[in-house]
Amino acid sequence: MKRFNLITKMGLIVLMSIFTMSCNDDDTVKTPETIAEIAIATPGLENLVAALQRAGLVDVLNNTGTYTVFAPTNAAFATFLSANNFASVNDVPVDVLTQVLLNHVIATELPSTSLSTGYVNTLATYADTDLNLSMFVNTASGVKLNGVSNVVTPNIEATNGVIHVVDAVIGIPTVVTFATADPTFSTLVSALTTLTPATDFVSVLSDTNAEFTVFAPTNAAFSALASVPEEPTLTQVLLHHVLGANVVSGALTPNGTTTATTLQGNNITITLPGTNGNIANMTDGSGNSNIGIIKVDVQAGNGVIHVINKVAIPNLNS
Repeated sequence: MKRFNLITKMGLIVLMSIFTMSCNDDDTVKTPETIAEIAIATPGLENLVAALQRAGLVDVLNNTGTYTVFAPTNAAFATFLSANNFASVNDVPVDVLTQVLLNHVIATELPSTSLSTGYVNTLATYADTDLNLSMFVNTASGVKLNGVSNVVTPNIEATNGVIHVVDAVIGIPTVVTFATADPTFSTLVSALTTLTPATDFVSVLSDTNAEFTVFAPTNAAFSALASVPEEPTLTQVLLHHVLGANVVSGALTPNGTTTATTLQGNNITITLPGTNGNIANMTDGSGNSNIGIIKVDVQAGNGVIHVINKVAIPNLNS
């Protein structure tokens, strides 16, 4: 009888052990749900996961909330690391890596059907401020981000948002990034490059250690000119659209005027609020006061762009 009881007890212990192991196995094979969990479980995103871990952002993407994450593939990260002379993500300074990763995250859920051509804000920030960097989304043919990265696998659903896999790391943009990515500025880009070869505007405005405010005329603004001036004059016209500081719309005098000196040397004056549907009105160095600021605060890593509907002309006789 004692032997029977002993065998019975041993059998119960074995059965309990098997049951316990089964429960533990179920716990460890949990279906990925959050953005971070899905990234960890997805082949081809190992470099992204390593970067998130190094930057301490895994917990952020495990949090409840709604995010859109543009997730670079391993190949995308390899290209980024090579281009910046890093052997691995562990060689990238944490503060730099953090901002680059945050530049892939939007604080709202945007499935592909909600993406449209225009600007959105990422979680990356300008310098030591709380100004969020902008991202230009172009949906003319697929989805392209800042002119450099394409969505290759959209709409991976998570409990806290959505993932779109991309084929290139989206670096911190400069004001040149947005000028070249946004087709609204194609004439401006031509003016800054092929029409003014004696001045390397691209290198100047790509300087990540500088600060700029660019009042960017649209293609329509250039089309309204009787003619685009020759290079010596055009160079001065272009410089008249740039300030040597990052001046966002919130820094302008509300219900009043703000005067600033451009890199060309003449002042411009900005008046809030604007008229005729403009956010603000601008007066150039020649006294033209009918220039409208029609979009503000496209924030780059080295400055900010405000869009204007007419070309500003300096007073070249002063």
